[in-house]
Amino acid sequence: MVTGDVRRPGWPEGQRAILGLGLAILSAGLFTLAFPPYGLWPLIFVGLVPMIVAQHRVMPNRSASAAYGVGIGGFFAGYFGAMFDRAPWFMQALPLFIAVVAALTSLRDRAFHRRTGYRWFVVHGSVIWVGIEMIRGLIPVVGTWGFAAYALHGQPWLIQPVSVFGVYGLSLLILLVNHALGLGALSLFDSTWQLEDDRLVVRRGQARRWLVAVGILLTAWIALSGVLLRDAHADLRVAAIQPGFRVRSDESFEELADLTRQAADRGAKLIVWNEGALPFDPRTARTDDLRALAAETGAHLVIGYVAEAETGQRNEALILTPDGVYLGPFGKDHPVAWSGETSVTRGPYAAYG
Repeated sequence: MVTGDVRRPGWPEGQRAILGLGLAILSAGLFTLAFPPYGLWPLIFVGLVPMIVAQHRVMPNRSASAAYGVGIGGFFAGYFGAMFDRAPWFMQALPLFIAVVAALTSLRDRAFHRRTGYRWFVVHGSVIWVGIEMIRGLIPVVGTWGFAAYALHGQPWLIQPVSVFGVYGLSLLILLVNHALGLGALSLFDSTWQLEDDRLVVRRGQARRWLVAVGILLTAWIALSGVLLRDAHADLRVAAIQPGFRVRSDESFEELADLTRQAADRGAKLIVWNEGALPFDPRTARTDDLRALAAETGAHLVIGYVAEAETGQRNEALILTPDGVYLGPFGKDHPVAWSGETSVTRGPYAAYG
């Protein structure tokens, strides 16, 4: 893994650290822009590349993991934005906590990949990221917020294999693309600059093989997505109703019902109300009104509500069919514990065909 002469610029460690942190911040910004409200979803496939170059080349050895911490923590700071403005201090500090944990867990990454000749570079970074997604998906405080795959929610032509491989399969694909491109970027960097004393570099052939392999995987995924989308039995138009309030009066209930009728007039057959839209269980209050609305619109209504019970708060949703049958309920799986929210009915969920 020895190459010919490369230029070694005289960059002081301070300048390298500043440039490296700047690249990490760039990655944080690119990943953030891939998600709503910005929606620049293609950036999810390339967003980590500047951070990878910073962590494995630009930053001085002893502070290389800081690039990873700043990139990941910065993304979560941008992703959450003002979401936690009124949250307890420990939730406002969550991006900082994530940055510290990310930096600490990546302390040996640079040395490991140099020692193993970058053979595991693409797989290692991708599997670690998705593994962390799996773990934090079980933690109610953070849940599934910011999963890499979620940036593609508006691209039905690309996400159909999720029905086969799950959301983690799509996240893994996204991370493989990022790390393959990152390895290619390291190879290009090594052909121009050398910032360390040793001559261990990423060979172009090695990077090319990974790029081809991941490119084939991405192509196969897209082809499978097209097949699954083409073979779908029927299109189902879905509408989400977001009135910005909970029903507190007859007037607000009628406004919500009117929005439902508007959605049905536009062809929606599955109409989803917002979480906690009703402050009561729709099976015990305003049942006749709701059944009449479902029959009038000919749509399945997904009704969110919060009801208090002796055992605790029930943050749930029910499906009301056009013929007046209630399906469910489904309890909220990840209640926001720091805000005092609970959901005593969470657990396994029935599926209906």
